[in-house]
Amino acid sequence: MSVKKLGLPLMIVSLAALLLLMMLFPGAYLESALRGLEIWWDVLFPSLFPFFIISEIMLGFGVVHLFGTLLDPLMKPLFRIPGSGGFVAAMGYVSGYPIGAKLTAKLWEQNMVTRDEGERLVAFTTSSDPIFLIGAVSVGFFHDPKMAVILAISHYGGGFLIGLLMRFHGSRHSLPAASGASGQSAQNVKNRRSRIRRAFAAMHHARMEDGRSLGEMMRQAVESSLRLIIVVGGLVVFFSVFLELLTQAGVMRSLYLVLEHLLRIGGFPPSLSEALVGGLFEVTLGARSAGEAAASIPLPFKAAAAAFILSWGGLSVHAQIASILHATNLRYLPFMFARLIHAVLAAALVLLLWNPVMGKLLPAPAFQPFVPDPGFAWAPGAFADRLAYFCLLIAFITAASLLWTVARSIWRRLHAER
Repeated sequence: MSVKKLGLPLMIVSLAALLLLMMLFPGAYLESALRGLEIWWDVLFPSLFPFFIISEIMLGFGVVHLFGTLLDPLMKPLFRIPGSGGFVAAMGYVSGYPIGAKLTAKLWEQNMVTRDEGERLVAFTTSSDPIFLIGAVSVGFFHDPKMAVILAISHYGGGFLIGLLMRFHGSRHSLPAASGASGQSAQNVKNRRSRIRRAFAAMHHARMEDGRSLGEMMRQAVESSLRLIIVVGGLVVFFSVFLELLTQAGVMRSLYLVLEHLLRIGGFPPSLSEALVGGLFEVTLGARSAGEAAASIPLPFKAAAAAFILSWGGLSVHAQIASILHATNLRYLPFMFARLIHAVLAAALVLLLWNPVMGKLLPAPAFQPFVPDPGFAWAPGAFADRLAYFCLLIAFITAASLLWTVARSIWRRLHAER
């Protein structure tokens, strides 16, 4: 019997086993479901829902076309994706998962990206948001704001490297065409001067093509965002229950033992097995376990485990991404392999850059561990912080794109004069 034919029986058996565990452990099942619902309502809903609506409205106004024209000279040569991918990257890195996948799916619906480009884009724009990385992981779990530096460098730097690696994914026909004619240099200079004008013209054309009124656009944005946030909440509750039932049944302990053996072979502290197994399913649980692991574990290994978990994303996030990609022809497997490579790269970057970045380790701070309230990171100022991060990222990417255009034009002119 083929693997494909075995899929349905295995699914039925797994669901039946899950139902049996729910009946055997009703108290744990209810408590974990309420805990997942609390996480969704207190953290995910207020942090993601506004950005879902904002991204929908910006798409309707043609802002993506504006940034697409401005950022095309940078995104095409580096990542083999259209310039609109710069907007998706900025929104994804500021808002966290699954904003990058949602915007990529929208670009695919509007025929702004092909399947290969969409798979490249979603692979490196899915990341943790900076507020969670700084507030929850660094301050809340590790009790040291300085940890944000090494975690951010490894996590976002690893994402950039994934973007460079993913440019080799897919067919080769979309590689940027090489140009070398001397007459083309003058045309490039002219195009560079009129790029901003063409960007605003592209935004206006996209707005006219959309044709919806502001009220209709707002209504549809709220409706689609509500549908997506409910799917996200359902998946969070499901995986919260799933993980708790596996723990009650003793399955998680078996996974801990297997991973402990593998970590020992690789020369890593076996005590990190609980954090890594928890992070396999859910980011918050794994990152908390990494930060609160035994004091005997060297801090760089704890940070590497946290970076691995943040970059992998957890099966809960993977399920959210898969549900979004299901409405498109974008495949899940390239995304999964990219997450795994990103996780390994992020952990390796922590270990490689620990001494240059963190310097000599300081004594542990002498204060009581801080356990954050589930909604602490989503105070009113957090939304403004995210908007500020987004504006800074867009400004940086736009400036880099213009500098890249100028440098490429000068290089072509010098090459033509030889």
